[in-house]
Amino acid sequence: MGFVMDGIAAEGYDRSYSDGALLRRIARYFRPHLPTMLAVGGATVAGAALDALLPVLVSVGVDRVIDEGFTRATLLARAGWILAAVVASGVLAWGFNYVRQWWTARVVGDVVLTLREDAADAVLARDLSFYDEFSTGRIVSRVTSDTQDFATVVTLTLNLIAQVLQVVIVVGVLVAIDLRLALIATAIAPFIVATALAFRRIARLVTQQARRVLAEVNANVQESVTGIAVAKAFRQEAATFRRFREVNARSYRLNLRQGLVFSAIFPVLGTIAGVGTFLVLLFGGRSVLGGDVTPGQWYLFVQAVALFWFPLTSIASFWSQFQLGLSASERVFALIDAEPRVVQTGAAPAPRLAGRIEFRAVDFAYVPTEPVLSRFDLTIPAGETVALVGHTGAGKSSLGKLVARFYEFQGGAILVDGHDLRGFELASYRRQVGIVPQTPFLFRGTVRDNVRYARPDADDAAVEAAARSVAGGDWLEALPNGLDTDVAEGGRGLSMGQRQLVALARVLLQDPRVLVLDEATASVDPFTEALIQEGLEAALVGRTAIVIAHRLSTVRRADRILVLRRGEVIEEGTHDALVARGGAYAELYDTYFRHQAPEYDPTLAGA
Repeated sequence: MGFVMDGIAAEGYDRSYSDGALLRRIARYFRPHLPTMLAVGGATVAGAALDALLPVLVSVGVDRVIDEGFTRATLLARAGWILAAVVASGVLAWGFNYVRQWWTARVVGDVVLTLREDAADAVLARDLSFYDEFSTGRIVSRVTSDTQDFATVVTLTLNLIAQVLQVVIVVGVLVAIDLRLALIATAIAPFIVATALAFRRIARLVTQQARRVLAEVNANVQESVTGIAVAKAFRQEAATFRRFREVNARSYRLNLRQGLVFSAIFPVLGTIAGVGTFLVLLFGGRSVLGGDVTPGQWYLFVQAVALFWFPLTSIASFWSQFQLGLSASERVFALIDAEPRVVQTGAAPAPRLAGRIEFRAVDFAYVPTEPVLSRFDLTIPAGETVALVGHTGAGKSSLGKLVARFYEFQGGAILVDGHDLRGFELASYRRQVGIVPQTPFLFRGTVRDNVRYARPDADDAAVEAAARSVAGGDWLEALPNGLDTDVAEGGRGLSMGQRQLVALARVLLQDPRVLVLDEATASVDPFTEALIQEGLEAALVGRTAIVIAHRLSTVRRADRILVLRRGEVIEEGTHDALVARGGAYAELYDTYFRHQAPEYDPTLAGA
């Protein structure tokens, strides 16, 4: 089984579902379309009956010609009757098949649309920790490729129903002609079904691996395109292509493996069906010679056997092919069913917040074996601006993420205005929490669209007021079309400083009670920093603010500075008081901040 099992490992949130559980889950998506499905079923029954009726008409015509004699008039009359019946039967069968295919396509399209919406909704509902752990490209693959492959289950199932009906009708015809020959033909059926079921587990395994490696290819392509500027800057195009070739080669091997498994089933089933056909011809020919079966009946029996083997082998091989759709649906349902890590204990709408924040003995870790905060205590009064400083890994950004409820803490409690954060309805709470990241993300559209993103119902006057409240709106004059300037994906077309100003205007339009600023001035030039600082002065008035600080200008404006080290507050106070104390903050100030001071003289730095 190593040939089958080797491949891409499952994701941490993947789970196994039985075929029955998957089929019941799929059936729930079709329940709203039951009337249409009944119409499809009716068309399927009619089409299967007409397909089976065709050889019956020919058989009756042949027997009547034999009974009435082979005269020219008889042959012409019967030939015309048979031809008319065949044409009428074929036209009707085509019509019913068209109806079946048309409505099936409509239903499948609607179901896939709903499933993809559910998958996208699940993606948006996942916590940030989910995206820290799992590749974005693989997640996208489940929402796009796997939901589309889910349609395979439906198409195969409906085709299976048509083929089952055809088999039932044909078996009835065979029994009516000759019970002994019918038993010979149907005796091979269990061997065909048993052989196909033996392929089922292998088919499921190779299909799972093929789906996973496709997700790996998608993830590699997305990462390569996203990081193309870095690759070109370091002249690593060849290395990037080499990594793609490696994962693409793995995809080739797994898809080849899948193709070999699926292609092996039909020759095996065909061989078994050939044995059955040989036995039927052997015993049936003797029956015709002995007069037990008429030539017309014999023709009908031979045609019925041919009609019997094809759908029967298709039904049997269906279980192997069916795994493609089941594996795709299993991956989509695993994404939908992934357990959230941020769990609210209540759903009370958050009232208008004052902004008092309390950390009480909070334990937090991104990875269980690497704690970030341990029994952490902190109180931030409403309206206070707190600057967090410390070396990388001290826990500064973690505090902001916990206040925004992006991650689940493992112990203790976080209170806002005396209410446990976990008791709020998240949407109403987050509407009152504004976040300006160090590297803002802008969506494709215009600057106006990106500012309005915080409040889609805001009118143009409110959007413009928010934009002009940042540094008096002077920065808008530098944009080619002001608020109507086009923005490319991610914010391309704007400088980093302009992106940051747009992000700040977006937050001001939201009018939050709590602000989390992951140092909005860390990646900009001094002129833009001055503009942002002007905007921050307006933004911080009357709001509680947690500022992850990298710039002296931000630190000095804070009401209180907290110095963190390994998840603990080791010093706190104002800038002047902490510098005068000569402790950890003074050391940080001398190392990172002093050169940013206006009075800094580099010629005296070593004195």
